[in-house]
Order: sequence, then C-alpha cells, then structure tokens
Amino acid sequence: MSDTQGNRRRWYDCLPSSWVPYMELCHISTPAPIFLIYFPHLYGVIYAAIVRNSPVAEVLHMCSVLLTGTIFFSNAAHAWNDLIDAPIDKMIRRTKNRPIPRGAISPLSAFIFALIHAFGAACHLLVLPRDTAICTLPTVLGTTYYPWAKRHTYFPQVVLGFCLAWGAMVGASAMGIQQPWTKGTAICLFLACLFWTVMYDTIYSHMDLEEDIKIGVKSMAVYFQGKAKLLLWFVLVCMISSLILCGNMVGLGRQYMVTTVGGCLASQAMIVQMVDLKDPQNCWWWFANGFWVTGGLIAGGLVSEYVIRSV
Repeated sequence: MSDTQGNRRRWYDCLPSSWVPYMELCHISTPAPIFLIYFPHLYGVIYAAIVRNSPVAEVLHMCSVLLTGTIFFSNAAHAWNDLIDAPIDKMIRRTKNRPIPRGAISPLSAFIFALIHAFGAACHLLVLPRDTAICTLPTVLGTTYYPWAKRHTYFPQVVLGFCLAWGAMVGASAMGIQQPWTKGTAICLFLACLFWTVMYDTIYSHMDLEEDIKIGVKSMAVYFQGKAKLLLWFVLVCMISSLILCGNMVGLGRQYMVTTVGGCLASQAMIVQMVDLKDPQNCWWWFANGFWVTGGLIAGGLVSEYVIRSV
C-alpha cells in the first residue's frame, strides 16, 4: 500500500506481484519523487545555457542524461532512506505498510537494490565532464547521511534542501560552468531551491507531527510547532529574494520576473496561507499539488528566457 494513495490502483499493480514491493520502495507511484531531484538539475542546465548561449541540441542532450541518471539515483536514495528509516516507519501509521516494515522486502534485499541503482546512476557520470562527476559528491554524501538527520537535528529539512538544491550546481557544471559554487548567480539559484525544499518538506513533515513527537523524531515541524506558518513566511521571503537576486545578476528579463518570481510568490504564498498544518490530508494535498505548480513556474521562467535569447 502506498503511503498516501490508500487502496487506489497504481500503474505498477499490473506488474508481477514480486516486483510491486520494489516499485513501492522507489516511491514511484507518481513521478513527483523523481522530479524532486531532477528539477534543480534542470534549473542548473537552463541557467548555464542562458549564460553560455548554449545550442538547443546540447541542452536537450544534457537534460536527457541527467533525467535518466536522476531516475537511478532517486531509486537508490529512496531505497536507502527506507532501509535506514524502517525501525521508525514501523511505529507510524502512514508508513508502517512500506515494503521493509511489513516484511515484503528484507533489509539485505533493499540494500542490494539500492547499490544496483546507485551503480546505474554512477554510470551516467561517465558521459559527463570530469568536474561534474566530482561536483556530485556533496549530493551523494548528503543523501547518504540524510536518513540519520532526523535523529541528530531538528533541521533535517535543511539537510534535504542541500542535497536536492545542489543539483543546480551539478546541472550548471554539466553545461560547462566551471566551479559554479563560486558564482554568485549559481549560489542564488541553489539557495532558492534550498528554501523551496525547506518549505514543501516542512509542510510534508506535519503529516506525522503527533507521532514524531511521541517517538522522538526531529523535524522543523516539531521544533517550530505552533509557529510553523511564521517560519514558512520567512523562508518564502528568502526564496523569492534569492530568485530576484539570481535574475538581476544574470540580467534575466520580464518573462523570468513575471513567471518565475511573480508566479512563485503567488503560488507559495497561497500554499502558506491556505494549508491546514493540523490536517495531514490537507498537508499532503498542498505538498503534492503545490510542488508541481511552483516547480513548473521556475522552469517556465528560465526556459522562456532561454528561448527568447536563442531566437
């Protein structure tokens, strides 16, 4: 059973029954888990393409390479996370039916599965510049540590934000930006992605708030309980400020400012205002739907700028 889909039929239910637990382990009943990782890579690619005036063929090639690599990495990361989280997942209603806690997959099988997909992701580095392969190390190390973050700190959302947002650096590096982490524009794009992740994952973490408090799981939802909306408004200001700075430093025009900056401000403000942090289903709805809207707006503004400059 999926964490959120109840008894609704999933696309992979038509596969052999022995395969289904592994599909659940990947969390791919929808493409959202893949795009949580892929979107920052895409933003980095388009940002670099704008800066370097890259040809369309090169952009499409790199987007496709990073997408297939992301699929493997996503599968490995989710399997690893579920493996380490299995003792906690057993104690939470929403997650107790995940494949490892319910015994559908053994811990050893999950570990081997994660290794195989990590190897698949690593193979994609062979077609990327050497500097880009090195650039992926912070993401790999951060993702490896992330399952323990909720045991060590009240800010696992920041750890996750770093892991996902670093994809913008990887995407920029793949398109030829040397050491993008030294460029102010890339840093602003990275920070915007980090703040965005903190926002949607803080909302997501409210789904299990009461049980997390009982069993001692740490999160920003736990730390800021009762004041989380104030936190979300503050993080939203940081996110929009980062997007504006990135746009100004690159010299992006009206399309970016209206679509990405204005659109993200409107969509994220509506989410913060409307989400009921005390209602797990409401938190899920705004997380699942708001993610696609905001992610699409960031991509849309960057792509429109690239297209206009390429014409």
